[in-house]
Amino acid sequence: MAVADELGYLREHPVTPEFLLLWSAGVAWVPESAEDPAYLRDPEVVRRMCRMGADLQLAKLLDALVTAGVAAGVDAGEGGRLAAEVVRIACDLVGDAGRSTPEGVFRTWRVANLPDVLRPDAGAPEYGKAGYRAYDAELERLLAPG
Repeated sequence: MAVADELGYLREHPVTPEFLLLWSAGVAWVPESAEDPAYLRDPEVVRRMCRMGADLQLAKLLDALVTAGVAAGVDAGEGGRLAAEVVRIACDLVGDAGRSTPEGVFRTWRVANLPDVLRPDAGAPEYGKAGYRAYDAELERLLAPG
């Protein structure tokens, strides 16, 4: 947290169109609208960019947690429990009236990140693939039961 504070992440700052573009990975950005600053004064456009950014960042957070756990050799039971706890806290911080849920983050991560690691031609070693599969099963049990 000290590093985040030193870098200014925890301080108020202006939210520019460029920041929203990077945050949302350009999904809600219409290139032709770059010439029209009124585009970003539309609350629905800004909401959509913020929601996309939150979805993307939460999935990236889970991916980083799983990758760190697999790389460090942390058992999927323990690492999955900790990752699930962090994702729950992050979703609470995002708020948005329950729109960002731990189950939604898990499902987004599963379809957006897991196939690239588990494909037969992926460069991940077999022990890494096994680790990702174990984390996937544990996170499903914890975040998307049923």
